[in-house]
Order: sequence, then structure tokens, then C-alpha cells
Amino acid sequence: MLKKGEIKMIKKFLAEGLSKSAIARKLGISRDTVRRYANLPDDYVPHINRPPVINSVDPYLPHIAKMLEMAEATKSEIPLTVIYEEIKKLGYEGSLRWLQQVIQRYELRSRAKLDEPIIRFETKPAQQMQVDWIEFPKDNLSAFVATMGYSRASYVEYVNNEKIETLIGCHMNAFSYFGGVPTECLYDNMKTVILGRNSYGRGKHKLNPLFEDFAKHCGFSIKVCKPYRAKTKGKVERFNHYLRYNFHNGLIVRLSMKHYALTLDNANAEVLKWLDNTANKRIHQTTLQIPFELLAQEQLQLRPVPKAYQGIHPKALIESVAKKYTPINSYHDIDKLYIPHRDIQCYDEFIPIVANIILPVGLYGGALWN
Repeated sequence: MLKKGEIKMIKKFLAEGLSKSAIARKLGISRDTVRRYANLPDDYVPHINRPPVINSVDPYLPHIAKMLEMAEATKSEIPLTVIYEEIKKLGYEGSLRWLQQVIQRYELRSRAKLDEPIIRFETKPAQQMQVDWIEFPKDNLSAFVATMGYSRASYVEYVNNEKIETLIGCHMNAFSYFGGVPTECLYDNMKTVILGRNSYGRGKHKLNPLFEDFAKHCGFSIKVCKPYRAKTKGKVERFNHYLRYNFHNGLIVRLSMKHYALTLDNANAEVLKWLDNTANKRIHQTTLQIPFELLAQEQLQLRPVPKAYQGIHPKALIESVAKKYTPINSYHDIDKLYIPHRDIQCYDEFIPIVANIILPVGLYGGALWN
């Protein structure tokens, strides 16, 4: 993939009247590459979607955080060189300068001065999964989002409705993705889960009978946030922001630049790649560890994924994203957009051509196009 500056040079040389072959010779690239980028819009911005790079300091972040917390607790200043020498004993082979940059990036020294610990889990492994809906009205889609409380590993599934059948199907897919069922699941006041608060006394809510039966089938208990206390499930709320701005909006731009619309199929295919290669492989700002690595610890304590729930008709359950979309096995596949086979949008570009051949516009006024 060419850089933004190289693409601008191609546009500049074309405007000056140079041939594609001449431009290829000047820039040391193939003529086909020049032709491909010449047809792109002038405001095209190259998109590179690579998995996060694990740097040499990352494995030692939890140990560094404990050292800084202990230094703050004992009211003693710990110099960078001491931290450097300590993690070198543990196997760190990077430079002192790089260590300093990473500590500054995660603001570890300033976070150590706060009352709360740098590394926070709040929930035990396999204890809780936080669930939420995030809506995208302009795209007529919603996303089911589930985040494990301990590891911060997350699962996302795009849907076109928020019915209870869909909610149950998404839960089953999330359990399969995480490798098991947690002790409890936390929700806000969604009607598919809770019908009335304190209906049978303080803290005794009237739950949706179908969803309550599903929870018993899977073996998890239902927890509900207090009204106007969204921060109770802040882990999934923070991930919602990350999903919207670091994935969803960028995907719309990438698809639009290829003159392709966001659909349920391509949204789910792309989000699964993003989860596997980016979101769950990054260093989490709160735990300073990789969600997938902590999830491996949680999986040892998760309950087994149950058989399909028979409380509703099987056809009402949505198909598992994990089965529907081929896993990404190659690094080179990560940057490719998913285009469903036989999707009608694929044929849009041929409509004007067919219209001119079969029904000349001058004769029929573009009837086929309309």
C-alpha cells in the first residue's frame, strides 16, 4: 500500500500530463499500481488496519505499576533507572529511553498518585459479564456488546433488531466466543430482561420470564443496574465508546471510499476481525494487560457452554457469527474488506452500462435505471 504522499505525487504527475508508464518509472512502482491509485478520489486516505504491536515493555507493565504504587504508598520517589534495572533482571532487553516513553504513554506515575490502584479488576475471574446495546440509527443497526469484567475481553455482534430472541442468540454466540458462561451477567433496564423494578419487594425485580428461564438454562444469575447509574457497568460502556469511534465510524468511511454501503453481513465480518486482531489483543489501559491473555485465565473457571436453548423456536435464533464468517488466518487478510458474494450492491456499477445497451436513454428515458 502506498503512503499518502506517494498518492499525491501520482495525482500531481497526472495533472502535469505525464503518462502512467512515466510516473511508474519516476516513483519506482508498477504501471498497474499507478493506474489503481489514479482512479481513486482526490481526498482518498490510505487505511492501514494492522494488529497492535507488542513492544518490549508490555510484559512488564503490571510489575512496573506495582513498583510505582508501592513507592507512592511509602512516600518515596523511585527513579526511572531503578525501574529499568529491576525489569532487566526479569528479562527486559529494551532501552531506558523506550521504557520512559511507555511509562509516559500510559501516565503510570500520575495514575499512581490517585487514590485507586493503577491496575483494577473489581471482579474475580469468570464472575461477571456486562451486556449492553449500542445503537446506530443512521445505519438501521444495533450492536450487542458483551465485556468480561475481569479480562475486559469483548464480543460484538451487529443485529437489525433488539428482540428477546435476538438477545438470547447473541448471548449464546458470546458464550461460545469467550469459551464458557460466567457466574452472573449485568444489564441496564432493558425491557427484554426486566419488566418491573422492586415488584416483589426491595431488590426483587420482575424479570422477563423467557429470559429468566434462559439464564437458568445457562446457569448464570441476572444482575440489574440501578436507574441512572450507567457507570455500574462502566466496563462495557467504555468499550462502547471504543467500538463506535475506533471501529464503526472508520468502517463506514472505508466502505464509502469503495462506494459500498454498510450491511449486517460486512459489519459482522469486519468486527470479528477487529475483535480478534485489535480490540482483544491491545494492552488495556486499565489492566495494562492483553484481554485475550487474561481471558485464558478466566476460561479455566467459566461454566461450559450449554446446549441450544429450546425455550423458543430454533429458527428464531440468529446464526453464529463465528460459524458464518471464515476466521482470519493470514496477516494479509486483515486489511481486506469483507464483500458478501452475490450481494446486489456488487452489481450497481453495471446498471448504467446495461441500461444504455438494452434500453437507450433517449428512447425510454432511463427506465431501467429508475
